[in-house]
Amino acid sequence: MGINVNNLADEINRQLALYANQTDESVQRIAEEIAAEGVEMLKADSPKSPGGGEYAKSWSLKKVGKVFVLHNKDHYRLTHLLEKGHAKVNGGRVSARVHIAPVEGKMIEKFEDELRRDLTE
Repeated sequence: MGINVNNLADEINRQLALYANQTDESVQRIAEEIAAEGVEMLKADSPKSPGGGEYAKSWSLKKVGKVFVLHNKDHYRLTHLLEKGHAKVNGGRVSARVHIAPVEGKMIEKFEDELRRDLTE
């Protein structure tokens, strides 16, 4: 099927819109998959108390608009304290138990790899 020179701009715009739609669908699908994997990684890698690890079990995923948010639904106040460390009441510091940043790094890398692979197929 040939394209008339007069319709070239319309055809280019149509193809660009199609590509943008496919790209958006890929981004959303891959983001959801990676976010779900991230929740599982956080559950596995989070500090666990000897009493059962309720903090680690509380990680979950929610979608806000087009963004997927990983959050600790029950112990959200602990995330910063555990990740960064904190001062003790009677002086001194509690060491950081870094567990969120490594998972975030893995998720970003995997998202970029998956998206690049998906868009070049």
